[in-house]
Amino acid sequence: MFESSLMLTAVFAPFAAAFVSYFAGKKSEKFRDAFVPAFTAFELLFIALFLNGALSEVKTVRIEGFMTEFGIGFRLDGFRFIYTELAVFMWTMCSLASKRYFLHHENTNRYYFFWLVTLGATVGVFMSEDLITAFLFFEIMSFASYVFVAQEETEGALRAATTYLAIAVIGGLAALMGMFMLYRSAGSVNFEEIASALKNNMKAWDYTAGAMILIGFGAKAGVFPLHIWLPKAHPVAPAPASAVLSGMLTKAGVYGVIFVCCRLYAGNHTAGLVLTVLAMFTMVTGAVLALFSVDLKRTLACSSVSQIGFILTGISMTVLGPENTLASGGAFLHMVNHSLFKLILFLCAGIVMQNLHKLNLNEIRGFGRKKPFLMICFLMGAVGLGGIPGFSGYISKTMIHEAIVEESEHFVWLKAAEIIFLISGGITIAYMTKLFVALFVEKNVKDEEKMRASDGSYITPAGRIAIALPALAVPALGLFPHVFGDRLANAVFPFFTGEVLSVHRVDFFNFENLKGAGISLAVGVLLYFGVVRLLLMKEENGAKVYTDRWPAFIDIEDRIYRPFLALLSNILGTVFAFLSDILPRFVYNICNIFLSAVARAFGDGADMFTLLLRKTVFKENPTEKRYIGTRWTHRLGRLANAFERFLNVSVRRKHPKNVDHVITYAEDLELNRRKMHMFESSLSFGILMFCIGFCITMIYLLFR
Repeated sequence: MFESSLMLTAVFAPFAAAFVSYFAGKKSEKFRDAFVPAFTAFELLFIALFLNGALSEVKTVRIEGFMTEFGIGFRLDGFRFIYTELAVFMWTMCSLASKRYFLHHENTNRYYFFWLVTLGATVGVFMSEDLITAFLFFEIMSFASYVFVAQEETEGALRAATTYLAIAVIGGLAALMGMFMLYRSAGSVNFEEIASALKNNMKAWDYTAGAMILIGFGAKAGVFPLHIWLPKAHPVAPAPASAVLSGMLTKAGVYGVIFVCCRLYAGNHTAGLVLTVLAMFTMVTGAVLALFSVDLKRTLACSSVSQIGFILTGISMTVLGPENTLASGGAFLHMVNHSLFKLILFLCAGIVMQNLHKLNLNEIRGFGRKKPFLMICFLMGAVGLGGIPGFSGYISKTMIHEAIVEESEHFVWLKAAEIIFLISGGITIAYMTKLFVALFVEKNVKDEEKMRASDGSYITPAGRIAIALPALAVPALGLFPHVFGDRLANAVFPFFTGEVLSVHRVDFFNFENLKGAGISLAVGVLLYFGVVRLLLMKEENGAKVYTDRWPAFIDIEDRIYRPFLALLSNILGTVFAFLSDILPRFVYNICNIFLSAVARAFGDGADMFTLLLRKTVFKENPTEKRYIGTRWTHRLGRLANAFERFLNVSVRRKHPKNVDHVITYAEDLELNRRKMHMFESSLSFGILMFCIGFCITMIYLLFR
């Protein structure tokens, strides 16, 4: 009972802390700025001290009948404990770096509220025991993290947020449909019970269900071709939020992918082939986009897509060979490594942004010169991501590479996958070299004085801690793989395969493994000097500058997805027009009335709700002479003014305050109205997508 309470505390405490942070921030921003990192550090220690028994013994807890007839359940084992702890660690480090980053930003209180809500939802996802619990917290996480993307409230941020929300809603509905289908087959939503019921007994219906769940979680993970939100969301999101979006929220998607692929599709060669192809496309697409990018955060975002491809490769090798411990161990270790790399790199990008307010490589080049601390930390993330021997990325990539080599003895076509894997590693080295050289080697001729001016106070002590701790882990995990890596890998095998296995010892620094890293390094050097320096730079005013040569017309969202939705709308219009000619008139009229009502409800729902508020809560009194606010803000303001006058003549006689609350309440109302108007366009789109998907789901339930 005590351990159950501790697990529930770990999940729900961040939600309670979010409200404390929000209301405390209304009174004291200093208290809020101190409370948020203090709470995340407390959560980190709480899980480490009281829940570490999950590494040796599985712990579960359920709340029956909570929100659904299934209730919700949580489970802690090796995988879940490690990733829950890593998630809270990332939130703690990013919270330390957030105070300086948001020093002159608006809506910081809102940001911190959803920051902690997203933390609680992420912990809930990683600790979930069944599909319903995972889906519930997954959706909370998706909608709460929407605020990160829309935080700046610029046109670009709101458009990126719309894309993010659309992918989240569509993916969530696809996953929900797959869950219904699996429940029909297995009679349970529990992960372990589903895997046991369908083991060696998968039917075509179940493969379709698994594919739907794979689409839902893969969309959040950034798997091709649903990766489109990553390159657009990260450049507009605050850097600390980008770190958790890239380093942790994508792993929540991978969490679902692992369950579906490794537990349901284990040993299925067709599923393994499809997953390998998706992994290769994801890996190459992200790497190529990163190579062409001239924006620091966009490059890192595209890199995340590519690294998800590397992780997916390890998962696909586990599907092809369920006993291939190198594959599942390498996939998990690369998940951990990628989280650490992106924590370092995005926080470094945040340092650049908060000092220069720019991200274009031509405008920020030379910023890191004579900043040894920033250079070393960035270098740890860069060489780790590139898979350079001696650093943690090399360990996980070598394990995945050896897994491909092992499986290629049974599947000859994996020889091509191995080549793509090594070339993608080379592209990674090329674009990370491009970033490092631009920031720390090249000089900025135009703004060199400005670069030097920020040498002394470009980073706070808290920011140094946030970047230094994950940077120290990179060489530690790389130089002592059997001390740390093997233990981590052995702890997670039950989640991947349902069995207790042990990874066989690998000689990471023998000639064959070093040769693979050497091939990628050679490819990276050739691409940097042959492509980046020659083709992706041009002469301008006597100096070489970076140029974006990626064809503008190659955009999956603008060229495929949005036109497809428009085409679908036109087709449906044509179909209904045709039906109006052939159906009996009275049937058509009934259908037309019903569908028109539904369409109006979807399209005008937000307007109707706003009108209702204006007619009730915000209704103006024409007989009352005033110039600002509404009848309600005017009356509440007058009441507050009277109460303040009473305080001034009683308990605050020595320090009276004179604030006209009629004006302040009216100003707050007007500010909130403007915010609602800015969010309306993107939120109404998300609500529309949800309603359409909900109707499709209900039709499925009625006719299944």
